[in-house]
Amino acid sequence: MEIASSDEWYRRDDTGKRLILTLHIQPGARRTEVVGPHGDALKIKLAAPPVEGAANAALLAFLAGVFGVPQRQVILRQGARSRRKIIEIEGMTCGADMLLKQAAS
Repeated sequence: MEIASSDEWYRRDDTGKRLILTLHIQPGARRTEVVGPHGDALKIKLAAPPVEGAANAALLAFLAGVFGVPQRQVILRQGARSRRKIIEIEGMTCGADMLLKQAAS
């Protein structure tokens, strides 16, 4: 499957229906919010502790809400125990700019 790159921190697959995000996560923050670019990733602060998968679950729920997809379509592909995560969102009709709008608000 060929991946077409649109920016450093996100890309789409060749069908355009799968969005792949590279994220830098800061768990244990005061509130959950998109901060902005962080190197080749997008930084997101999470108001969830980094214990027993709580931060990962909070991240997947947050992304499902932002993109308006069921949580089962948001998949943690890489980085379950790391701040750097690769997330795949299936069935996407909108773009990654949805996350940037969160950062602006």
